[in-house]
Amino acid sequence: MQKFKKLFYSQKVAPFVFVLPFVLSLLIFWAYPLISGIVMSFQDISFGNRTFVGTSHYVKLANDKFFRTAVLNSVEYMALTLLLMIPIPLVLAVMMESRLTKAKGVWKVIMYIPALTSVVISGMLFRMMFSESDGSQMNQLMIALGHTPIAWLKTKWTAWIALLLLCMWRWTGVNMLYFVSGLKAIDNSIYESADIDGANARQKFWYLTLPLIKPTTIYVITISVYAGLSMFLESFMLWNGNSSPKNIGLTIVGYLYKRGIEKNDLGYACAVGMVLMVIALAINVVQLIATGTFKREES
Repeated sequence: MQKFKKLFYSQKVAPFVFVLPFVLSLLIFWAYPLISGIVMSFQDISFGNRTFVGTSHYVKLANDKFFRTAVLNSVEYMALTLLLMIPIPLVLAVMMESRLTKAKGVWKVIMYIPALTSVVISGMLFRMMFSESDGSQMNQLMIALGHTPIAWLKTKWTAWIALLLLCMWRWTGVNMLYFVSGLKAIDNSIYESADIDGANARQKFWYLTLPLIKPTTIYVITISVYAGLSMFLESFMLWNGNSSPKNIGLTIVGYLYKRGIEKNDLGYACAVGMVLMVIALAINVVQLIATGTFKREES
């Protein structure tokens, strides 16, 4: 017992003991599933039987029109959410940190509450709000404005209004808090110096706030890219299933679910997942290079 105690208190062993839980969780919950998914993407799996089929799943994906639709929908959704979920939360964060804003803590809580709501409940609420019936909230608004009711979820552009509003309602507060934390890290003396030099609010935001908050912006973009490409449950709940009119709500993860769970084609679903991982990795690497994150510092 004394030997074990001496071993754990050793300066050479203790660091490995503290790191061990992280290493185990990384191996069990990330490395093992990743390697298994890669292997399974080259196999045909049915009722426990595995047959190596080489790259046939990937060849089939290249000619799969439903997969192409899912990829286009996911990339389009990701791009639109980036256009909405980066500038709007950033502006709200700047307003939140303004001296003119009162009861900041209350507003932060109000903005964050939607993120605590289950996506299942959120999706059901938005499905009812955007129902094609005359009694739905959005159609009531249309009638009040003198327009005819709309079948919101049956055409792409109106359905995507609902999908993007759902995304904004749930995640604007979260991204805003990320930016608030970045703004708090900026030394106030910088803004005081800018005031002395006669800089106005627009100049301070453009030349001070944006460059200094760059690390936070890169982080928010990175997680938003992944979140946009991996979106599934919002679409699933909005259309009350994985089938939307003309596949306007079909995403990559939705197609993975359709092939892997609904059709029990796990090998093909794993190939879909591997392509999703490559797309997400490629987009994030490009944006990290473009923003100078991988730029080597001069010595």
